[in-house]
Amino acid sequence: MTHVRRAVQRAGERFRGGDPEAGIETWHAFSFSGFYDPDNVRFGPLAACNEEHLAPGAGFAEHPHRDVEIVTWVVEGELTHEDSTGRRAVVRPGDLQRFSAGSGARHSERNEGSAPLRFVQMWLTPSEADGEPSYELLPRVPDGAYPLAGAEAVLHVRRLGAGEGGALPDGQWLYVHVVRGRARVEGDVVSEGDALRLFEAVGVTVEALDSAELLIWEMSAEPHFG
Repeated sequence: MTHVRRAVQRAGERFRGGDPEAGIETWHAFSFSGFYDPDNVRFGPLAACNEEHLAPGAGFAEHPHRDVEIVTWVVEGELTHEDSTGRRAVVRPGDLQRFSAGSGARHSERNEGSAPLRFVQMWLTPSEADGEPSYELLPRVPDGAYPLAGAEAVLHVRRLGAGEGGALPDGQWLYVHVVRGRARVEGDVVSEGDALRLFEAVGVTVEALDSAELLIWEMSAEPHFG
């Protein structure tokens, strides 16, 4: 085991938000909306990692964003996305959605299906302000690496069977979110909803204790503004 500075955030330590009466349950990993912790504002360019549960018919009405890269990973159910670039899409489990707000854009997110919806949404601050708003949907992505050029970051998707493992990417900031299952990373056992933050990570390995699905951000640059 290498000696890498790290911090574990357990699922139960996340800030509980959303609007349960409206069918929206949210667990925030960072300061968000009405909750502010000056020691937990961001990790590198990563400023939000929200676990969202939407009941059938629930959702977020159209609202604005600016200078943020929003990456969404659907776990269960179907997410209907609409935005001011004219894009409308249904995002399904295993799909990866990127919405770059740039100089300003609006979007809405809803569960128009009959089953509960669960997704992980991650916000990163771009390296430069006032970019062009854009949208991308990558359907049914396999395990792999997905560069987010606007934030100088790479998202790695790892699906591992029990006992499987391997090396994690090196990075100045490495953020590991457990979507499903359990895994051992750098001596720490992390379970569904837990996250591990590693600083100046080099030579870190992972081993799945059950079948596991991990979202891993490899980040190398602070935002150049803000």
